[in-house]
Amino acid sequence: MAEPNVTTPVTTSRAVQFESFGGPEALTVREVPVPVAGPGQIRVRVAAAGLNPMDWFMTSDAETAARFGLSLPCGFGTDYAGVVDQVGDGVREFAVGDRVFGGALSRAVADHVVVDEAGTIAVGGEAHRTPEGVDDRTAATLAIAGRTAAAALAVVGPGPGDTVLVGGAGGGVGVFAVQLARRAGARVIGTGSASSAEALRALGAEPVTYGDGLADRVRALAPAGVTAAMDLHGTDTAQAARELGVPDARITTIAAQIDGITPANGANAPQGALEEIAGLVAAGRLRVPIAATFPVEQIRAAVELQAGRHVHGKVVIDCGPKAANFRP
Repeated sequence: MAEPNVTTPVTTSRAVQFESFGGPEALTVREVPVPVAGPGQIRVRVAAAGLNPMDWFMTSDAETAARFGLSLPCGFGTDYAGVVDQVGDGVREFAVGDRVFGGALSRAVADHVVVDEAGTIAVGGEAHRTPEGVDDRTAATLAIAGRTAAAALAVVGPGPGDTVLVGGAGGGVGVFAVQLARRAGARVIGTGSASSAEALRALGAEPVTYGDGLADRVRALAPAGVTAAMDLHGTDTAQAARELGVPDARITTIAAQIDGITPANGANAPQGALEEIAGLVAAGRLRVPIAATFPVEQIRAAVELQAGRHVHGKVVIDCGPKAANFRP
């Protein structure tokens, strides 16, 4: 008599966690119980997770973590993409097998993540359908950076006739902001290192090196003047924009606060901005440069690279077996 074919259910999965807050050296890959989707929730088998500066900033120390509602033991990473593999009672919008992407605050770098069907990144996590034509690695870069770029554009309102100065144009948010500003009809001047010039040109920006004398270099490149600015790195670009005569109302920052200047926060992005960006990617109208990919076991090296702030594009963690919808 043949033995019955019995499949043993998986009871543990991997998750990157902190047992003490700190830098990359504090990150550990742990075996944890597989989470279960409750009522109104879905469980996603994560294929890829995109890294953002906020990931390591908000877990750098206990005081900062507490401001974001995080406590130990704590997960890591927010952006994810994958496939729904379990749905809880009452879920209507998603089914097992649906490809999804979104954000789950400080718990995305894991084999599985449970999110609310109608949640937000900060409360319960969120999910959106991944459009056909968008692979998981790319989808895993969209939620934080795409929304932040959209929020920055909403503050400064670029359009035809504008010349926009973008600080940190080759970074994770910058690659979105440059292309969206160009699509709005603006001329874009992007700051970066000398080695990033070709990458910035590929995005549609005219490159200028950052550092001392930035305002003079921009003035030489755009003698008719700059009309708006987005500082996506710190404060140097915003200060240069002021020196160039840009009014505070048309300057924004994402990584610092300056009196008189409105900061941009992805939580305040226009409604539907993320879906619009995903649609542009699917249609081939917006590129997302992937600077590097790492297996989950190399999470520390990935964070060190991303935290160095010199990568051109996004850094992505592969959280599961290589899937057919990954680009080679």
